Amino acid sequence: MLKAVRGTRDILPEEMKRWNFIEKVARQVFSAYGFSEIATPIFEYTELFARGIGETSDIVSKEMYTFTDRKNRSLTLRPEGTASVMRAYLENNLDSDGNEATKLFYMGPMFRYERPQKGRYRQHTQIGVEAIGSAKSALDAEIILLLIEFLTGLGLEGFELQINNVGCPECRPAYKKHLISHLSSVSDSLCKDCQWRWEKNPMRVFDCKQVDCQEFLNDAPQVTDHLCQKCEQHFSGLQTLLKRVDVPFTVNKRLVRGLDYYTRTAFEVVHGKLGAQKAVAAGGRYDNLIEEIGGKSTPGIGFAMGVDRLSLILEQEQVSIPEQRPLNVYLISLDHDSYNQSFELMYILRKKGFSAQIGYEERSLKNQLKIANRLNARFALISGPDENKKGVLLLKDMGSGSQNEVPLSELIGKLTDILAPQKRER
Repeated sequence: MLKAVRGTRDILPEEMKRWNFIEKVARQVFSAYGFSEIATPIFEYTELFARGIGETSDIVSKEMYTFTDRKNRSLTLRPEGTASVMRAYLENNLDSDGNEATKLFYMGPMFRYERPQKGRYRQHTQIGVEAIGSAKSALDAEIILLLIEFLTGLGLEGFELQINNVGCPECRPAYKKHLISHLSSVSDSLCKDCQWRWEKNPMRVFDCKQVDCQEFLNDAPQVTDHLCQKCEQHFSGLQTLLKRVDVPFTVNKRLVRGLDYYTRTAFEVVHGKLGAQKAVAAGGRYDNLIEEIGGKSTPGIGFAMGVDRLSLILEQEQVSIPEQRPLNVYLISLDHDSYNQSFELMYILRKKGFSAQIGYEERSLKNQLKIANRLNARFALISGPDENKKGVLLLKDMGSGSQNEVPLSELIGKLTDILAPQKRER
């Protein structure tokens, strides 16, 4: 029997309810903040990610799915969404509307060749947000507020916001010299990955999850102690705004991002239920990214989060997921003529905006009521020879068990009166 490729999985109907809920809340919250949805191709020219993400990053050096097409062009399945959105922003002149910031969000699959873990897959789905055009810390604060409101809108609790400032091209070179000097004294004790990282991009060592490497960083110089005045002001401004709106946070001086394009603000939201890989969402400022991929210098900030992980937390926290579309009516027929009438009535009910279902096999009344109950139908609508003679239908409330005869001509009005409040809530 053929199985799904390692690192991929099927999203079955029960979990798909959580996915749809996550995407619904995302669209509601993001649109309220003025963000518009964008979709980019699943594969891009490899150069986009090599230049944008950085060749020293683990993603580019180890994790990308890259292939050559029939015209010998190097293409890559997108490992993350920001670089693709920036390419679309440039190619389609999305900054031409004159707004202070262009606000975009996306949802879609990403691909990374890494060891599959709980909530982490080689094909995974991300939701991401990008705000382009302003370097002000107020935009950073708004992006973080957006993320927190989204997570609370899902019903999640117990998460923690961590922030840091990773410097800029003006202050980071001097800091890297201090860090390299420290790492050179312990380089032989670092893991193989960090032995390569500390020479190419030393700040990436802070991103290592090896316990031994983390111990050697206890005495390492911190980037926040070497910030230039502009970075210090930016970081101070962000913290002030977060405090003004009562968003709790922790300054994590070891927090760096795994992609080379980040500058100044970096942040993560972590949740203890995910174990070692506990980040729910992560992001930061990327003021030099657009310039790296061929555009003019344009600041930006964003974040991304994995839908797989969010779904896992919702399940573990037993968050109640609203029914996507409650079933209003299940139609039950007791003979052939009644079935034909019920089938026609199901079509009419749906045209009027009600959700309705009907069975396909001949079953007893008892078995059909069991199906209606299993589907959480609000009402069962029963028709048989006796009802047909009287020109009525038997309307059974599946919650209370009460039932009464309703003339066929009055059925739509009766259901509208009962179910109109539910329809307005949806």
